[in-house]
Amino acid sequence: MLRLNKYLADCGIGSRRECDELISAGFVKVNGKTAALGQIVDDNSHVTVRGKRVGDKQKLYYIMLNKPKGCVTTVKDDLGRKTVMDFVDVKARLYHVGRLDYDTEGLLLLTNDGDLSNKLTHPRNEINKTYVCRISGALKENERLQMERGVLIDGVKTARAKVRIVEQDQHHTRCEVTIHEGRNHQVKKMFEAVGKEVEFLKRIAVGDLRLGGLNRGEYRFLNDSEVEYLKNL
Repeated sequence: MLRLNKYLADCGIGSRRECDELISAGFVKVNGKTAALGQIVDDNSHVTVRGKRVGDKQKLYYIMLNKPKGCVTTVKDDLGRKTVMDFVDVKARLYHVGRLDYDTEGLLLLTNDGDLSNKLTHPRNEINKTYVCRISGALKENERLQMERGVLIDGVKTARAKVRIVEQDQHHTRCEVTIHEGRNHQVKKMFEAVGKEVEFLKRIAVGDLRLGGLNRGEYRFLNDSEVEYLKNL
């Protein structure tokens, strides 16, 4: 026995919140009758969404991809560019958990678990993402502290961050940056706010789950302990 929204989510319809919206809108029927929020169903229930029968609960996939530069984080691209889905051979509708820019590489999570995807991307959960980057020129201590305290991006101050200088000379600086927001081009714009240009950017961690052992364009399935860790963040 399952709540209807959980049953629909397990069948790949969407997150539980999205499924509740479908139920509230009257698009879901159980045994021929319009469904109600909180309704309980079992494996013998006849469930339809917009008139189409919902199939068996699907297998859930949890995937880590080392996204290369030169592809977009989307399922399909109208311009014909490569997408992250071109690198994953899984016959399921997958959600990308957050985004990486076209020229940004590194750790990208993919799953058909809509609840987990929603949890990991919701701003209120403040899940850390860590990046390594190379910028032009030297990053001064006052600039580093300014980025940690917050800078203005499009008129809105960023949340506190962690910025660590790994190595630098007069021409380049290599940094490790940890943020919990997910604003568009955020790391690049944070450096722009202190007058620096990002030459290379790679995400290496989500929380304590780190990218390792994968070449560019390779992926692997997360193990049970890694999935449990993400669910408990």
